[in-house]
Amino acid sequence: MTLWHAALVFVGGGAGALSRYLLDRTIQSRHRSDFPLGTLVVNLLGCALIGIVYGHSLRHGWNTTVSTLLAIGYCGGLTTFSTFAVESVHLLRHRRWQETVLYVGASCAVGIAAAALMYQI
Repeated sequence: MTLWHAALVFVGGGAGALSRYLLDRTIQSRHRSDFPLGTLVVNLLGCALIGIVYGHSLRHGWNTTVSTLLAIGYCGGLTTFSTFAVESVHLLRHRRWQETVLYVGASCAVGIAAAALMYQI
């Protein structure tokens, strides 16, 4: 990795993290439940975006600058596995079985489906 690529990851990651925070807080403030809907939406959006980026990158021969900035940087900063994990543990600790299955299942299955579908676009 070059210093240029590291800078792209830094800039893209910062923008992605800020986007995640703002979108998550906006979504969570609009519903009364403590179900982690904001994280779910952000992670699914990130899966769809990275599918688009990698699909276009491979089909259209984008250089590594674009994919590094958008896929590794922005989408990496936007999505958050650690928050997904701790929110899943929170639901389990409070014995919210159905919500846990919904959250984990939707995060994994819909996330993979979104990436696969958007990869084709």
